[in-house]
Amino acid sequence: MSKKIAKTPEQFSADPAAWEILLRADKMGIGTAFTRAQAMPACPIGEKGMCCSMCLMGPCRLVKDGQVGVCGATLETVGARIFARHVAAGSAAHSDHGRDLAFTLKAVAEGQAQGFTIRDPYKLRAVAGHMGIPVNGRSDAEIAGQIADKAIGEFGQQKGELVFLKRAPKKRYELWKELGIAPRGIDREVVEVLHRTHMGDDQDAEHILDQALRCSLSDGWGGSMLATDISDILFGTPSPLVSQVNLGVLRDDEVNIVVHGHEPTLSEMMVTALNDPELVAYAKSKGAQGINMAGICCTSNETLMRQGIPSAGNFLHQELAILTGAVEAMVVDVQCIMQALPNLADNFHTEIITTSPKVKISGATHIPFDEHHALDIAKTIVRRAIDNYPNRGDVLIPNVVSDVVPGFSHEYINYMLGGSFRASLRPLNDAIMSGRIRGVAANVGCNNPRVQQDGLHNAVVAQLLANDVLVVETGCGALASAKCGFLLGEAAMEWAGPGLREVCEAVGIPPVLHMGSCVDNTRILTVLSQMATEGGLGDDISDIPAVGLAPEWMSEKAMAIAAYAAASGAYVIMGVHNPVGGSAEVTRILSDVWERKLGGKIEFVADADEIVERSLAHIDKKRAALKLPPYEPDKWGKSGDSRMQAWMELPVEMQAEALYGAPA
Repeated sequence: MSKKIAKTPEQFSADPAAWEILLRADKMGIGTAFTRAQAMPACPIGEKGMCCSMCLMGPCRLVKDGQVGVCGATLETVGARIFARHVAAGSAAHSDHGRDLAFTLKAVAEGQAQGFTIRDPYKLRAVAGHMGIPVNGRSDAEIAGQIADKAIGEFGQQKGELVFLKRAPKKRYELWKELGIAPRGIDREVVEVLHRTHMGDDQDAEHILDQALRCSLSDGWGGSMLATDISDILFGTPSPLVSQVNLGVLRDDEVNIVVHGHEPTLSEMMVTALNDPELVAYAKSKGAQGINMAGICCTSNETLMRQGIPSAGNFLHQELAILTGAVEAMVVDVQCIMQALPNLADNFHTEIITTSPKVKISGATHIPFDEHHALDIAKTIVRRAIDNYPNRGDVLIPNVVSDVVPGFSHEYINYMLGGSFRASLRPLNDAIMSGRIRGVAANVGCNNPRVQQDGLHNAVVAQLLANDVLVVETGCGALASAKCGFLLGEAAMEWAGPGLREVCEAVGIPPVLHMGSCVDNTRILTVLSQMATEGGLGDDISDIPAVGLAPEWMSEKAMAIAAYAAASGAYVIMGVHNPVGGSAEVTRILSDVWERKLGGKIEFVADADEIVERSLAHIDKKRAALKLPPYEPDKWGKSGDSRMQAWMELPVEMQAEALYGAPA
């Protein structure tokens, strides 16, 4: 190990595949996000939200008690502005994803989107119902066109309210209106945050943060929810399938194309292109045995849960995939893409290809995506990757791979619990009410090189499962669990407490449910809303024994998700550090004030054990408020499958004696 690296690979990451590639990077003298984070300590002032750069009289560093900026802005105002701007940027990013999909749906409705079709007409009609759009006697194209128009209108709408707000429990919807935070239009709420936080505008911390809530709701119950619904319409509503995850999914004898980012439009066409017989034959003419595609980050989650395309890993694996030397092309669109990729790729033969009109990276090849010519563009990219295959040098692919069962949409969760004719969350509610399931946790979010990759995710999830908490996951957190083996049915036998294990055995599900990409946190909102309206667990999301967790977050999108989850009534715990920790008042508003007003709150906890401790305390508090029986794990664990497994482990002689009264 080089003297330049004070940490071992095991300290950088909990993933054995990462260890192998980090050693290779060190031997080659190549830096990664892991080593860059170590070499560049976080600014202790900016880290706590104590530096204001909202105007050019600054930046002003408010590091002493009572200190104010040049304009007189207090630490509370500065912290609130910083938090709100993070929420606005995150909401803009995820909602813009929804806008692009709405335009794609419009092009499909008009027959102008090459290669795209409406794959889920049932979801099409369900979404139309939520929007108040008539469906009887109308074609899919007519309905899709009106949904697209309505969705596009939600962005520029100036008055009224977003149509999906009424999908929340009635009590929650009425609370938003009472508090004046029901969003009017997606773009309007983002713009208002930016206006209010401009120098000389809003200077009351709670008032600023109220608009952050309104903005976040325009994402969670607006742009992101639209993105999820339209993706399902165009590409199919996910249902469970079997695939694999980690760097071992790369192939040493095939053309490897890695898709990375967040928008599923191009990646779905890439799946079609790589199966084109003409392109497969072309790859073989270059000496390859075929064409292999793998994903990174949330594009990976999109293709994983719908097409079964294997995942090469989560956010911090993007550089490691290139370091294998086995990737012919890394194709990226938007969000979470490191600018370091082209320089890193210069050490290998990998071509970095940017495809979004919104994103260019110096040193990368730019091939802008256009849904009107989607399949042609996808084939062009696949052909470039094939042409690059003969340029490979030394290859090191870790022999590390895990099986995974992804694809638990909220529709499928209803189906798996109730069947075709009585799809319902009733069995889930009943399991919580009886105490078999103690509560529910949504573990989501990013990787952050300031902490061990996957380490917090894995530690938190393992402890929650042992305490009979059902876990649902999206984004990079879901891929962390996939690499750890939590997303398999048999994981219940190894990790789950006795009550949760019984439920998993009875239903046939993993103890951790993969629900999609980070934009698909709206599926979790839908499940929580259905649980509240199903009965027995109160009448609002804030009544449910549930928590939201982002142990390794780093993105502004995570801040927006946390805000709309809290605004929806959820207790949210964020890891790593408190980005506004310099202001005790802003921290108090996010926690105590929001809990009083909304029933939800955000707290920042860096330690895995404390995250679990606070989560379980909150779940138990909600159980007590609902007058549910206290958590008693000793009551459970005697289900048929568990007893049968114990029976099968007995020697044959003991089985025979128990059955027939005499040894065999």
